[in-house]
This record gives sequence, structure tokens and C-alpha cells, in this order.
Amino acid sequence: MTSLKEKIISEIKKIYDPEIPVNIFELGLIYKIEIVNDNKVIIEMTLTSPNCPVAESLPNSVKENILKIEGVGDVDLKLVWDPPWTKDKMSEAAKLELNL
Repeated sequence: MTSLKEKIISEIKKIYDPEIPVNIFELGLIYKIEIVNDNKVIIEMTLTSPNCPVAESLPNSVKENILKIEGVGDVDLKLVWDPPWTKDKMSEAAKLELNL
């Protein structure tokens, strides 16, 4: 059986940065996924830049997608800027996809 955390990661991987053809999980934008009280999900994420044009819509998409998962009752999403995102946070798969 797939764990709730795996389902959450799977759902997050469906969301892509509009300027980079890689999903936000592989980009390293998700800093923390924590499940508390069996059904509340705490997410800490960042964006590639504070001036990112999707600064409002991207976190909302993440929250909405996670709320659709059976077993999730609430999502507390925090947008954080520390530590700042760098290309070093990207997965090897993302780096290969972007030829880095």
C-alpha cells in the first residue's frame, strides 16, 4: 500500500514550474512534507525567485492538489525563502532534463 507521504509526493510531481519543464518536486522547491494527527499535512516550499510570476498561484495549486488526496483533511502550506533556492537543490533527474 502506498503511504500518504508517497501519495503527496506523487501529486506534487504533477505540478510544473511554468518557466522550467521540470516538476516542482524534482526542482527542489519542496523543503518539507510532514503529516501530523494522521490527516494534516504541513508543507514548506519555496520558489525559484521571490519575484516569480507564479508566486501566488503555484502554492495554491500545491495545496489544492494535496487536499484532493483521500485521507488528507487539512494542508498548512508555508512559503519560505530561507534557505534560498539554488540549482544545487535540484534532483539528478532534473539536472539531466535541463542538461546541467
